[in-house]
Amino acid sequence: EHMTTKAKLDFELASTGFSREVFRKFRALSAKADLIHYHFPWPLMDVVHFQSRHGKPALVTYHSDIVKQRLILPFYRPLMMRFLGDVDAIVATSPDYLRSSPILAAFRAKTKVIPIGIDEGAYPSPTDADNDWCRSTIPGPFVLFVGVLRYYKGLDVLIEAAGQVRCKIVIAGSGPIEAELRLQAETLRCDNVIFLGEVSEPRKMALLNNCLGFVFPSNQRSEAYGLSLVEAAMRGKPMVSCEIGTGTSYVNEAGTTGLVVPPSDPAGLAEAINRLIASPT
Repeated sequence: EHMTTKAKLDFELASTGFSREVFRKFRALSAKADLIHYHFPWPLMDVVHFQSRHGKPALVTYHSDIVKQRLILPFYRPLMMRFLGDVDAIVATSPDYLRSSPILAAFRAKTKVIPIGIDEGAYPSPTDADNDWCRSTIPGPFVLFVGVLRYYKGLDVLIEAAGQVRCKIVIAGSGPIEAELRLQAETLRCDNVIFLGEVSEPRKMALLNNCLGFVFPSNQRSEAYGLSLVEAAMRGKPMVSCEIGTGTSYVNEAGTTGLVVPPSDPAGLAEAINRLIASPT
Protein backbone atom coordinates (compact mmCIF):
# COMPACT_ATOMS: atom_id res chain seq x y z
CA GLU A 1 0.00 0.00 0.00
CA HIS A 2 1.06 3.57 -0.52
CA MET A 3 -0.18 7.07 0.16
CA THR A 4 0.27 10.13 -2.03
CA THR A 5 0.54 13.62 -0.56
CA LYS A 6 0.22 16.62 -2.87
CA ALA A 7 1.78 20.06 -2.45
CA LYS A 8 0.82 23.18 -4.38
CA LEU A 9 3.11 24.04 -7.28
CA ASP A 10 4.12 27.70 -7.06
CA PHE A 11 6.31 27.95 -10.16
CA GLU A 12 8.64 25.97 -12.42
CA LEU A 13 12.21 26.83 -13.36
CA ALA A 14 14.63 24.79 -15.50
CA SER A 15 12.23 21.81 -15.58
CA THR A 16 12.02 21.83 -11.76
CA GLY A 17 8.82 22.51 -9.86
CA PHE A 18 9.03 24.66 -6.73
CA SER A 19 6.60 24.70 -3.81
CA ARG A 20 6.65 26.52 -0.48
CA GLU A 21 4.10 24.09 0.91
CA VAL A 22 6.34 21.07 0.34
CA PHE A 23 8.70 22.09 3.16
CA ARG A 24 6.00 21.85 5.81
CA LYS A 25 4.45 18.68 4.42
CA PHE A 26 7.80 16.92 4.01
CA ARG A 27 8.80 17.77 7.57
CA ALA A 28 5.59 16.21 8.92
CA LEU A 29 5.87 13.10 6.74
CA SER A 30 9.56 12.50 7.38
CA ALA A 31 8.97 12.63 11.14
CA LYS A 32 6.85 9.46 10.77
CA ALA A 33 9.15 7.65 8.34
CA ASP A 34 11.87 5.10 9.01
CA LEU A 35 13.66 5.75 5.71
CA ILE A 36 13.65 8.62 3.20
CA HIS A 37 13.85 7.75 -0.51
CA TYR A 38 14.64 10.58 -2.93
CA HIS A 39 14.67 10.60 -6.72
CA PHE A 40 17.38 12.55 -8.53
CA PRO A 41 17.56 15.00 -10.25
CA TRP A 42 15.09 17.21 -8.39
CA PRO A 43 16.95 20.21 -6.93
CA LEU A 44 14.04 21.30 -4.76
CA MET A 45 14.36 18.14 -2.68
CA ASP A 46 18.07 18.78 -2.15
CA VAL A 47 17.06 21.96 -0.34
CA VAL A 48 14.18 20.26 1.47
CA HIS A 49 16.54 17.51 2.65
CA PHE A 50 18.83 19.94 4.46
CA GLN A 51 16.09 22.29 5.65
CA SER A 52 14.04 19.52 7.26
CA ARG A 53 16.92 18.10 9.32
CA HIS A 54 14.98 14.85 9.56
CA GLY A 55 17.91 12.75 10.80
CA LYS A 56 16.58 9.60 9.10
CA PRO A 57 18.53 7.19 6.88
CA ALA A 58 18.21 8.39 3.29
CA LEU A 59 18.84 6.93 -0.14
CA VAL A 60 18.62 8.36 -3.64
CA THR A 61 17.63 6.68 -6.88
CA TYR A 62 19.88 8.40 -9.43
CA HIS A 63 17.97 8.55 -12.69
CA SER A 64 20.06 10.86 -14.84
CA ASP A 65 22.91 13.33 -15.01
CA ILE A 66 22.00 16.96 -15.59
CA VAL A 67 21.91 17.17 -19.38
CA LYS A 68 19.54 19.81 -20.76
CA GLN A 69 20.31 22.37 -18.03
CA ARG A 70 24.10 22.01 -18.24
CA LEU A 71 24.59 25.80 -18.47
CA ILE A 72 23.28 26.24 -14.93
CA LEU A 73 25.03 23.13 -13.60
CA PRO A 74 28.05 25.10 -12.27
CA PHE A 75 25.68 27.04 -10.01
CA TYR A 76 23.81 23.92 -8.86
CA ARG A 77 26.87 21.65 -8.52
CA PRO A 78 27.86 22.65 -4.93
CA LEU A 79 24.37 21.85 -3.60
CA MET A 80 24.15 18.68 -5.72
CA MET A 81 27.48 17.30 -4.52
CA ARG A 82 26.71 18.15 -0.90
CA PHE A 83 23.32 16.43 -1.16
CA LEU A 84 24.66 13.27 -2.81
CA GLY A 85 27.48 13.18 -0.29
CA ASP A 86 25.08 13.49 2.64
CA VAL A 87 22.69 10.63 1.83
CA ASP A 88 23.51 7.12 3.06
CA ALA A 89 23.19 5.25 -0.24
CA ILE A 90 22.70 5.86 -3.95
CA VAL A 91 20.96 3.53 -6.41
CA ALA A 92 21.93 3.54 -10.09
CA THR A 93 19.54 1.80 -12.47
CA SER A 94 22.22 0.14 -14.60
CA PRO A 95 25.93 -0.66 -14.45
CA ASP A 96 26.34 1.28 -17.70
CA TYR A 97 25.14 4.52 -16.15
CA LEU A 98 27.25 3.98 -13.06
CA ARG A 99 30.35 3.49 -15.23
CA SER A 100 29.72 6.48 -17.48
CA SER A 101 28.41 9.13 -15.08
CA PRO A 102 31.06 11.67 -14.03
CA ILE A 103 28.92 12.59 -11.03
CA LEU A 104 28.47 9.05 -9.74
CA ALA A 105 32.22 8.48 -10.08
CA ALA A 106 32.66 10.50 -6.89
CA PHE A 107 30.24 8.26 -4.95
CA ARG A 108 30.95 4.74 -6.23
CA ALA A 109 31.68 3.41 -2.76
CA LYS A 110 28.08 3.92 -1.67
CA THR A 111 26.33 3.30 -5.00
CA LYS A 112 24.57 0.03 -5.81
CA VAL A 113 22.93 -1.03 -9.07
CA ILE A 114 19.26 -2.03 -8.94
CA PRO A 115 17.75 -2.32 -12.44
CA ILE A 116 14.17 -1.26 -13.05
CA GLY A 117 11.93 -4.26 -13.61
CA ILE A 118 8.31 -4.75 -14.57
CA ASP A 119 5.57 -7.20 -13.58
CA GLU A 120 4.32 -8.94 -16.71
CA GLY A 121 1.17 -9.97 -14.87
CA ALA A 122 0.20 -6.33 -14.40
CA TYR A 123 -0.12 -5.79 -18.16
CA PRO A 124 -3.50 -6.38 -19.86
CA SER A 125 -3.91 -8.86 -22.67
CA PRO A 126 -5.14 -7.33 -25.93
CA THR A 127 -8.59 -8.42 -27.02
CA ASP A 128 -9.48 -9.61 -30.51
CA ALA A 129 -10.83 -6.10 -31.12
CA ASP A 130 -7.47 -4.59 -30.13
CA ASN A 131 -5.61 -6.89 -32.51
CA ASP A 132 -8.13 -6.16 -35.29
CA TRP A 133 -7.61 -2.42 -34.70
CA CYS A 134 -3.85 -2.89 -34.99
CA ARG A 135 -4.05 -4.83 -38.25
CA SER A 136 -6.57 -2.43 -39.84
CA THR A 137 -4.73 0.72 -38.73
CA ILE A 138 -1.31 -0.55 -39.83
CA PRO A 139 -1.60 -2.90 -42.80
CA GLY A 140 1.70 -4.54 -43.53
CA PRO A 141 4.90 -5.06 -41.54
CA PHE A 142 6.07 -2.35 -39.15
CA VAL A 143 8.57 -1.46 -36.46
CA LEU A 144 7.39 0.33 -33.35
CA PHE A 145 8.36 3.16 -31.04
CA VAL A 146 6.38 3.77 -27.84
CA GLY A 147 7.06 6.65 -25.48
CA VAL A 148 6.70 10.33 -24.67
CA LEU A 149 7.80 12.48 -27.59
CA ARG A 150 10.66 14.45 -26.01
CA TYR A 151 13.80 16.13 -27.34
CA TYR A 152 16.17 13.36 -26.24
CA LYS A 153 14.26 10.49 -27.86
CA GLY A 154 16.04 10.91 -31.21
CA LEU A 155 12.78 10.73 -33.13
CA ASP A 156 13.90 13.43 -35.56
CA VAL A 157 16.75 11.08 -36.50
CA LEU A 158 14.29 8.19 -36.92
CA ILE A 159 12.11 10.28 -39.23
CA GLU A 160 15.17 11.32 -41.23
CA ALA A 161 16.05 7.63 -41.56
CA ALA A 162 12.52 6.65 -42.62
CA GLY A 163 13.11 7.13 -46.34
CA GLN A 164 15.69 4.33 -46.27
CA VAL A 165 13.61 1.94 -44.12
CA ARG A 166 11.80 -0.89 -45.92
CA CYS A 167 8.71 -1.03 -43.71
CA LYS A 168 6.33 1.22 -41.83
CA ILE A 169 7.50 3.06 -38.72
CA VAL A 170 4.80 3.44 -36.07
CA ILE A 171 5.20 6.11 -33.38
CA ALA A 172 2.81 5.66 -30.45
CA GLY A 173 2.70 8.41 -27.85
CA SER A 174 2.38 12.15 -27.48
CA GLY A 175 4.58 14.87 -26.05
CA PRO A 176 5.98 18.38 -26.32
CA ILE A 177 7.63 17.95 -29.73
CA GLU A 178 4.83 16.03 -31.45
CA ALA A 179 3.82 18.91 -33.72
CA GLU A 180 7.35 19.50 -35.01
CA LEU A 181 7.88 15.78 -35.60
CA ARG A 182 4.67 15.56 -37.61
CA LEU A 183 5.75 18.60 -39.61
CA GLN A 184 9.17 17.04 -40.25
CA ALA A 185 7.58 13.82 -41.51
CA GLU A 186 5.23 15.80 -43.75
CA THR A 187 8.04 17.99 -45.10
CA LEU A 188 10.21 14.94 -45.88
CA ARG A 189 7.17 13.13 -47.34
CA CYS A 190 7.70 10.13 -45.10
CA ASP A 191 4.65 8.13 -46.14
CA ASN A 192 5.80 5.16 -44.09
CA VAL A 193 5.74 7.04 -40.75
CA ILE A 194 2.48 6.64 -38.81
CA PHE A 195 1.71 8.73 -35.73
CA LEU A 196 -0.89 7.15 -33.45
CA GLY A 197 -0.85 9.58 -30.53
CA GLU A 198 -1.48 8.10 -27.11
CA VAL A 199 -2.86 4.57 -27.10
CA SER A 200 -4.51 2.49 -24.40
CA GLU A 201 -2.53 -0.19 -22.60
CA PRO A 202 -4.36 -3.06 -24.38
CA ARG A 203 -3.71 -1.43 -27.76
CA LYS A 204 -0.07 -0.87 -26.83
CA MET A 205 0.22 -4.58 -26.13
CA ALA A 206 -1.43 -5.36 -29.47
CA LEU A 207 1.16 -3.16 -31.19
CA LEU A 208 3.99 -4.90 -29.34
CA ASN A 209 2.62 -8.32 -30.25
CA ASN A 210 2.25 -7.48 -33.94
CA CYS A 211 5.38 -5.43 -34.67
CA LEU A 212 8.46 -6.90 -36.31
CA GLY A 213 10.70 -5.15 -33.82
CA PHE A 214 11.10 -2.19 -31.50
CA VAL A 215 13.06 0.98 -32.30
CA PHE A 216 14.40 3.22 -29.53
CA PRO A 217 16.59 5.95 -31.08
CA SER A 218 17.25 8.04 -27.93
CA ASN A 219 20.46 9.99 -28.47
CA GLN A 220 21.11 11.84 -25.20
CA ARG A 221 21.97 10.72 -21.67
CA SER A 222 18.65 12.05 -20.42
CA GLU A 223 17.43 8.60 -21.53
CA ALA A 224 18.85 6.83 -18.53
CA TYR A 225 17.16 3.43 -18.87
CA GLY A 226 14.30 2.95 -21.33
CA LEU A 227 11.39 1.12 -19.74
CA SER A 228 9.79 0.74 -23.17
CA LEU A 229 12.73 -1.48 -24.11
CA VAL A 230 11.94 -3.72 -21.15
CA GLU A 231 8.33 -3.97 -22.34
CA ALA A 232 9.49 -4.92 -25.84
CA ALA A 233 11.85 -7.52 -24.39
CA MET A 234 8.96 -8.88 -22.34
CA ARG A 235 7.18 -9.65 -25.63
CA GLY A 236 10.33 -11.19 -27.12
CA LYS A 237 10.82 -8.49 -29.73
CA PRO A 238 14.23 -7.70 -31.26
CA MET A 239 15.30 -4.12 -30.61
CA VAL A 240 17.34 -1.34 -32.16
CA SER A 241 18.77 1.30 -29.82
CA CYS A 242 21.70 3.72 -29.66
CA GLU A 243 24.89 3.56 -27.63
CA ILE A 244 24.71 6.53 -25.26
CA GLY A 245 26.43 5.01 -22.24
CA THR A 246 23.23 4.46 -20.29
CA GLY A 247 20.88 1.64 -19.37
CA THR A 248 19.53 1.33 -22.91
CA SER A 249 22.53 -0.83 -23.82
CA TYR A 250 22.07 -2.80 -20.60
CA VAL A 251 18.49 -3.69 -21.53
CA ASN A 252 19.21 -4.18 -25.23
CA GLU A 253 22.39 -6.24 -25.37
CA ALA A 254 24.09 -5.83 -28.74
CA GLY A 255 24.03 -9.03 -30.77
CA THR A 256 21.86 -10.84 -28.24
CA THR A 257 18.53 -9.03 -27.90
CA GLY A 258 19.00 -6.68 -30.83
CA LEU A 259 21.26 -4.16 -32.50
CA VAL A 260 22.99 -1.12 -30.99
CA VAL A 261 24.11 1.71 -33.27
CA PRO A 262 25.83 5.09 -32.84
CA PRO A 263 23.45 7.92 -31.86
CA SER A 264 22.19 10.57 -34.29
CA ASP A 265 23.15 8.53 -37.37
CA PRO A 266 20.13 8.24 -39.73
CA ALA A 267 21.90 5.98 -42.23
CA GLY A 268 23.18 3.65 -39.51
CA LEU A 269 19.77 3.54 -37.86
CA ALA A 270 18.03 2.72 -41.15
CA GLU A 271 20.56 -0.02 -41.92
CA ALA A 272 20.01 -1.58 -38.49
CA ILE A 273 16.22 -1.50 -38.86
CA ASN A 274 16.46 -3.13 -42.30
CA ARG A 275 18.76 -5.82 -40.89
CA LEU A 276 16.29 -6.43 -38.10
CA ILE A 277 13.26 -6.82 -40.35
CA ALA A 278 15.21 -9.06 -42.74
CA SER A 279 16.10 -11.40 -39.87
CA PRO A 280 13.90 -10.60 -36.84
CA THR A 281 14.85 -13.65 -34.76
